Amino acid sequence: MGKRVFLFLATNMAILLVVGTILYFLNVAGIVPVGGAARLGALMFICLIWGMGGAFFSLAISRWVAKWSMGVELIQKGHPDRKLGAVYDMVERCCAQARIPMPEVGYYDSDEVNAFATGPSKKRSLVAVSTGLLDTMRKNEVEGVIAHEVAHIANGDMVTMTLLQGVINAFVLFFARLIAWAVRQALDSNLAWLVSFVVYIIMTILLSILGSMITSWFSRKREFGADAGGAEYAGREKMIAALRRLQVTQELVDTQSSPAFNSMKISGKSRFMSLFSTHPPLEKRIARLEGRMR
Repeated sequence: MGKRVFLFLATNMAILLVVGTILYFLNVAGIVPVGGAARLGALMFICLIWGMGGAFFSLAISRWVAKWSMGVELIQKGHPDRKLGAVYDMVERCCAQARIPMPEVGYYDSDEVNAFATGPSKKRSLVAVSTGLLDTMRKNEVEGVIAHEVAHIANGDMVTMTLLQGVINAFVLFFARLIAWAVRQALDSNLAWLVSFVVYIIMTILLSILGSMITSWFSRKREFGADAGGAEYAGREKMIAALRRLQVTQELVDTQSSPAFNSMKISGKSRFMSLFSTHPPLEKRIARLEGRMR
């Protein structure tokens, strides 16, 4: 689930900055005041509405953004290319096992060995694989990867992540505005509003980054659930084989091209602190499937 998350977070942050700017100037105009218990309660409610709205808007356009940013080409049933036609058939079989509607199926041109799933609902989702994955993995391993991605859709991971992100957005907007208001009150200058606005933007970005630690933690937890679902839909041995292959090819996974997508991929490794990693270590995921770890 890696690229999905990075793309979702990047889109969400962009929307949050726009929303935050609107809220800031509404406050300057006195429409959304800050200060006092009653006003703080009202501000928190407004931030929750706008924060949830921003998160769900990011979710609504996630499939389109994924196709546009990754250059995904859709695959239809009976595709003349043997590998691509097999991908469609695998997705179809796994969706029948999971009892969910058939998503869009696609591929993107990349040397990375990976795949992702995204979309606002089970009825409007997308599963895509990289050309690097098709060129590197055996058929049974590809099926394990696809089953993992279908499990993300069946488990509703993007929707639950969006709900979590909406709450995080609300706190980001609220505390960024509160800190900016405090800075403005402390300054005695004609430029106080400008300084507080700059502080507001900086705090929105910093708090969003901190909030992504929570989103990343949730993503790591959901990976185990998607692995279990993949084992159910394709078979435990295929799921383990896919993860073992990823251990060998992990250096080919491009986690920098679209950090927001890393949480929706089958694999992802963080070059930053482990708190920002969207995936647990592959050895732990394999151990969980083999029953060596609870």
